[in-house]
Amino acid sequence: MATVVERERKYSGDEGFRLPDLTGCGGVVTMSDATVSDLDAVYWDTDDLLLLRSGHALRRRTGGHDAGWHLKVGAVGGARVEHQFPAGASDDGPPPELVALIRGASRGRPVAPAARVVNRRREHRLLGADGRVLAEVAEDDVRSEDLVDGAARTWHEIEIELVEGDEELLDALGERLRAAGAREVTVSKSHRAVAGRIERFDDREPDGPAAPVLAYVRVQRDAIVGNHAAGYQGNEDAVHDMRVATRRLRATLRTFRGLWDRRESEAVRAELRRLGGELGRVRDTQVMAARLTEAVHELPDELVLGPVAARIGERFAADLAEATTALRSALDSDRYPALLTRLDRLADAPPADVGRRWTDRRIRKAVRRADTRLDRALATTGRTGTPRCTRHARSSRPPATRWRCASRSSASGPPAW
Repeated sequence: MATVVERERKYSGDEGFRLPDLTGCGGVVTMSDATVSDLDAVYWDTDDLLLLRSGHALRRRTGGHDAGWHLKVGAVGGARVEHQFPAGASDDGPPPELVALIRGASRGRPVAPAARVVNRRREHRLLGADGRVLAEVAEDDVRSEDLVDGAARTWHEIEIELVEGDEELLDALGERLRAAGAREVTVSKSHRAVAGRIERFDDREPDGPAAPVLAYVRVQRDAIVGNHAAGYQGNEDAVHDMRVATRRLRATLRTFRGLWDRRESEAVRAELRRLGGELGRVRDTQVMAARLTEAVHELPDELVLGPVAARIGERFAADLAEATTALRSALDSDRYPALLTRLDRLADAPPADVGRRWTDRRIRKAVRRADTRLDRALATTGRTGTPRCTRHARSSRPPATRWRCASRSSASGPPAW
């Protein structure tokens, strides 16, 4: 299975739209003649489109140079991670390797064909002065069918995908396209194919005094789901972000436990602690290996006897493999999608009827607790040397006054501790 980072932008053009000459944009000196291909993709999802609603797109495509199974993770218009897997002669469903990567987004539920997208593609390569391919521009005449309700749609779409270019090139190309009458599109083809069905699901932001707390729970839940595929593969940043999200969720459920059934919120916290422990084993091993290896490289050569760095790498490689296997087992277990489903209920169900003052008190209490811990840590550090972070130097004002701004802003937005 191959994994690539895709950086692209999408535009829509009316029936009479004509692709303009793109030379002169961001270093483009040559625009190749178009190559034509016919692409046929079937998108798979759960019955309530959980993959699509969480920024995932799973498809099996025929035609083109990269036919096969593709899983895209991320929002349209930004950097998206694409996992590619070759298709067999007759695939009855996605390969197990990809099923494991969508387990968070699907909540462990089965997926089935949801939409079919067929398009005639005319693709141009944009080259720089040195002959490098900076980007590829594709014009697509698209026909789609929702395989559940039968709705059919057609449209004309332009895709710009970076190859060796940069974001400035994307900006320049986008400006040229908009001047020619194109409009930027912020949703994928699969989203447009099932537009009628996806509108039935209520994904609106919560309101009321507890809205910032519920929104924060959603953000952290989405961080776990969004990093699941990369974290499953052991990506350091993804494992770190998933671990941070579990910690933040545990703290939020503790601080605002009066919003939910106490027994349920405590059970969710226990499951988050278990998941965080498995993530911590992987992340701690990664960090320790990197720090020790860096420390060895900083030593003078005469103090390093033998292949010390190599031995450190061998030792921690074994530990990391064991920890990663344990993490994958946890993510493959039934407890993991069950945890995400319970988080869905906590984030989406109406909370207890509390007032603004109740929420504000909980925020102030959490901030005072954090401030006290910070003061204690700085006092301890002060006895042994200069504080490591001068930005948090002690103030003559009392903790409650020092953090008043943070407390007030947290009442109207996501908690910031």
